[in-house]
Amino acid sequence: MAYKVGDGCIGCGACMSGCPVGAITMGPDGKAVIEANVCISCGACAGTCPVGAPSEE
Repeated sequence: MAYKVGDGCIGCGACMSGCPVGAITMGPDGKAVIEANVCISCGACAGTCPVGAPSEE
């Protein structure tokens, strides 16, 4: 199951650099967006996020 970024995202980009498949981009609102069809559900983004915004959907 793919990960999704919650409302707690602060737009720091830590999850983007932690994603091994490049599934995360910055949305127009300055918050991270995870492309579900690219995400491999490894949890690396959740491990690098300082506020715990990514979670398994």
